[in-house]
Amino acid sequence: MSGAGTADFFYREALRLGYVARSAFKLLQMQKQYRLIRPGDSVLDLGCAPGAWLQVACQSLGPFQNGGSVVGIDVKKVRVPSVHCDSRARTVCADVMRILSDQARALSPQEKGFSVVLSDMCPAVSGITTKDAALSCELGMRALSLSVGRAVNGHEEMPLVSSDSEINGDGILQQGGNLVIKFLESEDIQEIARICKLCFKKASWFRPKATRSSSREIYLVCQGLR
Repeated sequence: MSGAGTADFFYREALRLGYVARSAFKLLQMQKQYRLIRPGDSVLDLGCAPGAWLQVACQSLGPFQNGGSVVGIDVKKVRVPSVHCDSRARTVCADVMRILSDQARALSPQEKGFSVVLSDMCPAVSGITTKDAALSCELGMRALSLSVGRAVNGHEEMPLVSSDSEINGDGILQQGGNLVIKFLESEDIQEIARICKLCFKKASWFRPKATRSSSREIYLVCQGLR
């Protein structure tokens, strides 16, 4: 099947199954392979528009009585989809690049942080490869910095963002938690992967089958925050 044919297949399947976007199948495949979200988990979805990952995350929590929660953040106002979601899912309109770690943590149950952080954020593609890759790295590093706060770089502790980002101390991801970040492929992302391998028990690259063949996007799947 060609790349275009594959894309059309996932688009049709999304319509048939009630997902608001074909991107749902990317997280579905990652969930199947890595079991990132478990019953009762608290999930934060960064860049949640249009809501497909909210749907998959809420589904992955299992039956309502299992508990858990899903919070989506986006610069756009996003309505929680009526299909595959229940009252455990909600959205907040905010700029991920500006939100403080304390503000993000306050969105979690008992303000204890999240067990899973998902980032499908992507810059508005300009067509200039280096520019798009740099912006993608900036978004990805923001997701990482919010999640872990500080990371070990060699033998020194290195803030993942500049001081004006107002990230202080610990991140919002709980110990043992999982993190997924989307990037556009470039040489710079290998350094980010190196940092993640120090912060997490396991970090690996993953390209879902639902990704268009022409796309440079790839996901860094990090499991078990140390």
